[in-house]
Amino acid sequence: MTAPVSLVGRDLVSVADLSAAEVGLVFERAEALKREFRETRRHAAPALVGRTLAMLFQKPSLRTRVTFEAGMAQLGGHAIYLTHEVVLSARESVRDVARNLERFVDGIVVRTGPHEVSVELATAASIPVINGLTLREHPCQALADVFTMRERFGRLDGLVVAFVGDGNNVYHSLVLLGAALGMEVRLAHPAGYAPNERIVTQARELASGSGGRLSFGNDPVEAVRGAAVVYTDAWTSMGQEAETEARRDAFAGFRVDDALLDAAGPDAMAMHCLPDHRGEEITSAVMDGARSLIWEQSENRLHVQKALLVESLGGTEGA
Repeated sequence: MTAPVSLVGRDLVSVADLSAAEVGLVFERAEALKREFRETRRHAAPALVGRTLAMLFQKPSLRTRVTFEAGMAQLGGHAIYLTHEVVLSARESVRDVARNLERFVDGIVVRTGPHEVSVELATAASIPVINGLTLREHPCQALADVFTMRERFGRLDGLVVAFVGDGNNVYHSLVLLGAALGMEVRLAHPAGYAPNERIVTQARELASGSGGRLSFGNDPVEAVRGAAVVYTDAWTSMGQEAETEARRDAFAGFRVDDALLDAAGPDAMAMHCLPDHRGEEITSAVMDGARSLIWEQSENRLHVQKALLVESLGGTEGA
């Protein structure tokens, strides 16, 4: 990978937009911001004073909204939350929204369905556009997840992560990032719930250059053996409510419980991107137990996204 360059003005539509070295740059900034915030709940020299972020959210959110909005406030800036006020491609075209916002604010976070909307917005806007979730990817989630793993295990190269469940947007970003950083990312999924083949092809290419590994199967127990992390997500995501019963049947054998963690090994930790459905894809005993990284993982959305904002919006030194 090339040496880190400035991320000022850069978009993050896919997690693959960042090189391994650039991910390291974001992680170093996140470590510093987290350390200071944990000690004082403040930043002595807020890096984004006077900066403004537009948040275009067409999907509901707890973590993404609060972490970006609180993060901007903690860094001295301001976030503007837009939902029904802006209906992309209906009330105004995506291009026209971009051309207006680039004159008003310093950056945009978009949380929508079609991935193409985030791509079009980033192409049209001259300011940084960050993907806060699309049906194809969730790059900010993956960055926080892998940052959490590095904190816990002290390394990423060769670390084994077993994703148990749907080959969805969260998995897509996780496998792209893990592959680029030399990790081994496994997926156990029911038949019919495989990931996007184009994402898999891209991840394989990234893994070939980093020494990473990918594997796929339909047996959760086999997938988790020797894994450092057992990761799961809700079986039914936003927009899939009509499939709830069918998905419960298909995923019935894919619940993360103490037995599955035991199969992974004594040091294996559980992760979940949230929101969860306790008793379905994961048990309360695992979520609230000593082998859970879920709450640290959730907190790290704040610190990693603040780092991303500082780096892409061009925050002042000393943050």
